[in-house]
Amino acid sequence: MADSVNVSTIIDGPRKAVFYLTNVSDGTGESAVTKIDVSALSTSQDGDACTGVRIESLSFSTVGMGVQLLWDATTNRLAIELPANYSDSFDFSAFSGLPNYSGSGKNGDVLLTTVGAANGETYTLTITCIKEYTDL
Repeated sequence: MADSVNVSTIIDGPRKAVFYLTNVSDGTGESAVTKIDVSALSTSQDGDACTGVRIESLSFSTVGMGVQLLWDATTNRLAIELPANYSDSFDFSAFSGLPNYSGSGKNGDVLLTTVGAANGETYTLTITCIKEYTDL
């Protein structure tokens, strides 16, 4: 049996996208799983493809396990780490969101890895992103 996971796209507009992620673990956890695939997001009003996102805000709750959000690249880079057994919200809008600084081989996607997942542990995340349409 695998973890019971879900990624729901709440909004996929020309400027912003909002995602709701959940996991009920069977103990196997997740390792660098693509959660935000920018190539699957809607285009800009001019028809340009989305090439990346900035994390504008994040609300989360973890029970038992921690979560790492990663920027996908040749060498994945940590975007933010969320501790186990904790709930909080972050607002990065004052500086237009957390940018993707991952470097070589980046494709704009956001990955997720669970830390210390055991059977029955959970996470919920709501991520609001600012969409980018320029070369990464």
